[in-house]
Parts: sequence; structure tokens; C-alpha cells
Amino acid sequence: MPTTKNTPKNTSTKTNPKINPLKKNELPNPLPLKKLIGPSFIILGLGLGSGEIILWPYLAAHHGLGIIWGAILGITFQFFMNMEIERYALAHGESIFVGIARKFKWAPIWFLLSTYIPWMWPGIIATSAKLLGTLLGIQNQKILTVVLLFTIGAILSLGPVLYKTVESIQKLFITLGVPAIFTLAIIIAAKADFITLGQGIVGIGDGYRFLPAGIALPSFLAALAYAGAGGNLNLSQSFYVKAKGYGMGEYAGKIKSLLTGKKETIELTGTAFDPTEENISKFKKWWKNVNTEHFLVFWLTGAITICLLALLAYVTTYQKGIETTGVNFVLAEAQQIGLKIAPWAGVLFLTVTGIMLFATQLTVFDSTSRILSENLVLANKKIKGNDISKIYYIVLWLQILSGVAIYSFGINEPFQLITIAAVLNAFAMFIHVGLTLVTNLSLLHKEIRPKFGRIAAMTMAFLFYGGFSIYTIVDKLLN
Repeated sequence: MPTTKNTPKNTSTKTNPKINPLKKNELPNPLPLKKLIGPSFIILGLGLGSGEIILWPYLAAHHGLGIIWGAILGITFQFFMNMEIERYALAHGESIFVGIARKFKWAPIWFLLSTYIPWMWPGIIATSAKLLGTLLGIQNQKILTVVLLFTIGAILSLGPVLYKTVESIQKLFITLGVPAIFTLAIIIAAKADFITLGQGIVGIGDGYRFLPAGIALPSFLAALAYAGAGGNLNLSQSFYVKAKGYGMGEYAGKIKSLLTGKKETIELTGTAFDPTEENISKFKKWWKNVNTEHFLVFWLTGAITICLLALLAYVTTYQKGIETTGVNFVLAEAQQIGLKIAPWAGVLFLTVTGIMLFATQLTVFDSTSRILSENLVLANKKIKGNDISKIYYIVLWLQILSGVAIYSFGINEPFQLITIAAVLNAFAMFIHVGLTLVTNLSLLHKEIRPKFGRIAAMTMAFLFYGGFSIYTIVDKLLN
């Protein structure tokens, strides 16, 4: 590996005294597309357990498929958001949080609050416990929720290299789960149902256009936020680019288990490249390949999965006039699938959804722990970058214990917990979209900054999440 040299760069923007100037090095050669598959599985997995399995199917079960345009819009916004986050990590070999902190000294405090508060609500794992508990005949789902939370803590604490642990789990569950969902949808849905789905993608519903009368705005906003990862979790994409060693992430360290992993030096500040003709050419190849990977794995797979899960909910509950509350519509789906095909099909559906929710909660804890530990280092002068592995596991278990406490105090309705978290995360997205765009337009070399189309997409996402969040908050306060 080439040696790095400490050459100050952009020191005029260095507002946080803990952040060193970027080192300099050569940009590594771009990897072929087949070797880039990985980080997008994780960010896809973050969305599968909340928006894809719960919120959009819930809306389809109650309002039909005319609302599914919102899912396509939401995941499209998140594609552009995620790619701008990847752009920074590819170019500077450090997380977007460090980049934003170079511009805005207060940012680490905001990210600590806007990550911990929205994601401490254990709605995803509570839903997993409800589905798996029903499947296994376990009556006390509160205890099962706690057991699953501690199981996640053990898995993340014992994996030697954290990134490999999370990526392997998500690859396994997505490659098994998505085909199973696809097969069930093909068997159950008729041709007319797929036509109705196509109409819903352009906003044509059952007696309405775009939004039905009486739809709960917090639920719709929650689903929009979770059409993909949601909240500050999108920003964790920069961690996974680093951990995979893409672009200038080649020079970054990795978080390893305190118990089973080898110690590795981790620096928060990254490494930049000079904008030579050769390096710019390499970056463009990197950029083309990571865009293709993210489009195929995150956008295309995610959009198809959302649509098929919403279609299943539509066919098994909405069409049959079955009224349910909370996440009970998933149980109704499983029952109808079992009646339509065979009992084993209903069991398969509950198994797949329950396990995918478990995997999502695991990945959420990994992402939030990375975000919290890095921003604690950036915000506190007494904490050193080399302590980040220890801090990771401290905040991981703090979140697990917070989830146990919230659930134990009686706030344990899964759908309510997911909706609370999602509305808070929509506002967090409004903030971080703006911060990411400003950071990329000011700190990156001019030759690799976002162009007009990407700027326009980010601006629309910023206005959309901001406008919808503010409208929802004001509506709740007035009513």
C-alpha cells in the first residue's frame, strides 16, 4: 500500500479542532462491478424490515395500491441521497459525518440527538417478536423481544470483523427472502392485480388520485421516510464504503470485535487525492461502477420488494375487506396465503418476514452505533479516535438496554413504535440532505462535485422531506 503524507488541504474549512487536515495519496484503481457488491445490501436491509415489510404493506392493506407511488418516489430520493454520501467517502476516505463536521462545528451534537432519539424505539424487533412468537406459539412476546435484543448484541459483539458480519447476514437473508416473496406474489396475485399495481405507481387508486381521504399523515410520512433506510441511517453508507475499502477508503481502518478481532488503528480523518487527469479518470470509473451497483441492489431490488409486499397485502387483506389494527395485517396475510396455497406457504411468509425484521434491527443497531461512536469522538475533546471500537460496543449495549426499558415501561405496540421513529427520522433526513449537499459542493474538488441533475434531485428531496415533516408536525399540534 502506498504511504500517506500529511499535506494540509482545505485548512480554511477546518472548523473543528479535533479534525486533522486530509492526508494525500493516490486513488486506487477502480474495482470491477462484480467485486463491488456489498454495501448496498446493508442499506437495502435497513429498509426491508420497516418500510418494505410493515409500513407500505400496511397502507396498501387499508387504502389499496394507489399510494405506492410514494414508495417509488421515496426510494428514488434515497438513491440520490445515498450516492452523494458515497461520493464523499469515495473521494476522501472518511465518513460524511467528518466532512460535515469540517463545515459545521455543531453537527456532531445534532447527529447524536437525531440518531439516538428516533432509533431508541424498538418497533422493528417488537414486530419480529410478534411474528416469530405467533409462528412458534410463544405467548409471552415481551420476553421474546428482550431475548432477540440480547441475541443481536451478542452477534455484533462476537463477529471478528464487524462489517463482514453485518454484510454476510444481510446477503443471506435478502438472497433467500426476496425470491420467496416474489414467488408468493406470482402465485397469489392475478393479472388484474398487477395492472392495479402499475396504476398505483402513477398515483391512480381505488376512487382517488395519489392520497385517499382519511389517510393518516404520520403513517404516510413514516412510510416515505422508510422507503429505504431512513433517518441518519442513510449516512452510514459512508461507513460501509470505508469498511469495504472502496476509493480512498482503502486507507481507512476497520472496527473489529473487542473479544475476537485483532486490534487495528482507526483514524477518523481520511485521505484525499490530487485532481490529476489520471486520478479524475479513475474516480469517474469508480463513480460509474458504484452507481450501477447501488441502482441494481438498492433501488431496483428495493422497489420490486416494496411493490410485491404491498401487492400481497392488497390481495390478502384489502380485496377481502379484512379489517386489522397495527401489524396484525401481517398475520392476516399469512393466514390468507396459507388458505390460498397451502399451510406451509403461510408459515414460510411469517418465517421470512420475521427473520428479515430481525436482520433489519441488527443492521440498525450496527449503523446507529457507528454513527453515535464517531460523533461522540468528534464532539468530545477527551475521547480519542482509537477508542472508537470500545465506544461502539458501549453505545450498542446502551441502545439495547434503552429498547428493553421502553418496552418494559408499557410502550410496546409495534406499529406505534415504528411510526414514532419514522416521523422523527423524516425530519432528520430533511436536515442531513441539506448538510450533505453543501459539504460536497464546498469540500470536494470541482472536477468531482455533483452536477446539475444530482443537485436538483437533492434539492427536491430536501424540500419534500422538509415540507412534509413541517406540515405533519403542525397538523398534529393543531389537532
